[in-house]
Amino acid sequence: MTTALLSLKDVSINIGDKTLVDKLSIDVFPGKTTALVGESGSGKSITAMSILKLLPNIMQVSGEALFDGVDLYSLNDEDLQQYRRKDIAFIFQEPMTALNPLHTVERQISECITNAAFTNDKRARVITLLTQVDLPSTDEKLKAYPHQLSGGQRQRVMIAMALAKEPSLLIADEPTTALDVTIQKGILDLLKQLQQTLGLGLLLITHDIHLVKAYSDSVCVLKDGKEVESQLSCELFKHPKDAYTQSLINDRNLSTPALPSTQLILQARQINSYYPRIRTGLAKPADFHVLKNIDLELHQGEILGIIGESGSGKTTLANVLLKLQAATGEYTLNGQQVISMSDKKFRALRPTIQSVFQDPFASLSPRMTVLDIVSEGLKASNAAKLSQSSILEKVTQTLQDVGLDSSCLHRYPHEFSGGQRQRIAIARTIILKPKCIILDEPTSALDRNVQQQVLELIIHLQQQLGIAFILITHDLQLVKEMTHNVLILKEGEIIERGTTQAVYSAPQHHYTQALLRAYPVNLTENKPLNTEECL
Repeated sequence: MTTALLSLKDVSINIGDKTLVDKLSIDVFPGKTTALVGESGSGKSITAMSILKLLPNIMQVSGEALFDGVDLYSLNDEDLQQYRRKDIAFIFQEPMTALNPLHTVERQISECITNAAFTNDKRARVITLLTQVDLPSTDEKLKAYPHQLSGGQRQRVMIAMALAKEPSLLIADEPTTALDVTIQKGILDLLKQLQQTLGLGLLLITHDIHLVKAYSDSVCVLKDGKEVESQLSCELFKHPKDAYTQSLINDRNLSTPALPSTQLILQARQINSYYPRIRTGLAKPADFHVLKNIDLELHQGEILGIIGESGSGKTTLANVLLKLQAATGEYTLNGQQVISMSDKKFRALRPTIQSVFQDPFASLSPRMTVLDIVSEGLKASNAAKLSQSSILEKVTQTLQDVGLDSSCLHRYPHEFSGGQRQRIAIARTIILKPKCIILDEPTSALDRNVQQQVLELIIHLQQQLGIAFILITHDLQLVKEMTHNVLILKEGEIIERGTTQAVYSAPQHHYTQALLRAYPVNLTENKPLNTEECL
């Protein structure tokens, strides 16, 4: 029997009298992937960070973390440093906070190269690593800083830094959350290849149950810091023992959105948008063409899905529709031309189109109560000032519409779960009675069970209020389940469009075909791919 590369034995993590992780034991073997699955707060990430002693001193850790027979918990910082430098690499979930904002891509990856064979030509090694993670190794990208990259590109830089160390154990905390399905598949296939050639052990922390099934060899399910069950992946997905595991595995059973009407909410024709390039010499470089001749229509009650890889222009298009990004062409919202409209005049039209962002914790002010957050737009857009009692009544009713009650009014965002925060963000938009809401990855930061609740809320609002939604997401299955029509964006152009059913059943463009093939679930038959029998 193969000896485990990493063995966690009876690991417990506490803060004072509160137990965060309770006697957890898992093994990671060379060339194999062990997945740690559970909802937010279940103890996944802190378990992973405890391995390299990255937790704050306020947390007490007990048990053993045996790596090649050495208990990492027993080492001092100086002895542990050699494992941090070479043997064990960590990919964090949020690359923007993990990358140094003052250093270029090339410098940050170069710092991680410890193999003496590459020290004389680190740039060549950096280029090889960027190629491996499908990031252009142009001089512009090498000299780029983190803020100049998209979320997916930053995550690829993080993965390249981890691979630069040539580790024997890789700990990946939600490593593909911000990546497109094609890049996601490429990265995970790359890690699988490295496992086979280098004997790399992988501890994968994720809430994407489809990735777990397609890429892990064994699974440990956590809930409230306790192990619910642990099995080989093929066995767990065939015969899940615990009701919680079954809830994670079972497909979403969403209500059916109502059919849209023929009333046109917005129409865009020949939309083009540009980003200025940074001048590095005397000559000013040409502006970067982000959106190229975009045409779209949105009707009352329609849910339109927009799919595309990082950097394809999805968020830029959303910003153009919100009049937060300059553009040329024709754009009509609620019967009024928007492109040539001044910002002051558009302010009266702004309640018509609202947005819900990916991370509700980042988009809600931590210094404002729920009452202040939800009523802020109402106060700003209402010319005839409402009385305080009218505002309170409207906010209370809106919170009830999104499944919250008046007890939330005077609490702050940090006092709520991720799903509740996203409900607050939705309440902030619908109190203005918009005709269209743009959803930019509205559920990617949420656990699967919480996703179900938020998605049902969105469908309820579409059915009851006739609100039109533009759904921007990497989740191809979500688009299939919720949207009436879909647009596929690539490099700023719409390469395919149509009803969701038509595009998914018979995609015409090779890029769309590649997207659907890369997704770990067969979206035509709704059966998981890559299901190998247990050996």
